[in-house]
Amino acid sequence: QVQLVESGGGLVQPGGSLRLSCGASGFALSSAVTKWYRQAPGKERELVAGISKGGSTTYYDSVKGRFTISRDNAKNTVYLQMNSLKPEDTAVYYCNAVLRLLNIEHEYWGQGTQVTVSS
Repeated sequence: QVQLVESGGGLVQPGGSLRLSCGASGFALSSAVTKWYRQAPGKERELVAGISKGGSTTYYDSVKGRFTISRDNAKNTVYLQMNSLKPEDTAVYYCNAVLRLLNIEHEYWGQGTQVTVSS
């Protein structure tokens, strides 16, 4: 069964760090474009970071220099290392993977993990 499962969220003080994990089953993340999105209360879901099949990375402007996306192919997991966290980073973080098979795109979402930055 194809599934994405996020973990690693929690409560952290401003300036702290968290590492989110997105594990996949049923397909290889190395064959997909994987992105992290977040959605704060009352706001639209926004793209945070992405990693291509080849390992190229992109970041939303507000997290550049603080967040790092990476992938461990052996563990079939994508990570989001979040440093220097700010209260405005508080949101539910979602993992998204788009896999192209025979010219058909298959999109998968995880269930989300809550990140709260507060003193």
